[in-house]
Amino acid sequence: MPQWMAWMIFFWVFIMVGFMAIGGFFMFRKFLKVLPKQDGKSTLDWQNHWVEASRHLWTEESKAFLSQLVDPVPAAFRDIAKHSIAARIGQLALERGAPEVTKELCVEGYILATPRRDYKFLRKFLDDAGIDYERYLPMLEGQAEAESRA
Repeated sequence: MPQWMAWMIFFWVFIMVGFMAIGGFFMFRKFLKVLPKQDGKSTLDWQNHWVEASRHLWTEESKAFLSQLVDPVPAAFRDIAKHSIAARIGQLALERGAPEVTKELCVEGYILATPRRDYKFLRKFLDDAGIDYERYLPMLEGQAEAESRA
């Protein structure tokens, strides 16, 4: 076998192992979400519960606003991101006894449901939309993570 073919096979094996590791990482994360917690429900069970329980609170305007918020997420992950963010928004709405999901609840739920790296996009989006987000600055500066863990 020629030397270049041996290197090509080695390179291809390295690439395949890398792809399998990346896929395994995401599968493992999904597996952890399905494991039941102490209350007997998994993270996905709770997300489904909050989405179903708050379905009657969503208006067409709030659905459209949520779609705009998750628009920069890659298409392959957009539905999953939208579902998890909608679950957090629904949880907030139900816990506060809101009559409907508002833009304010959408922004707050988005902040609580997404990692810090997404806040830069959120600020740009809110600036472009002309929405004042001054009341959310403490959450955007890191207090949201502490509240969501408590």
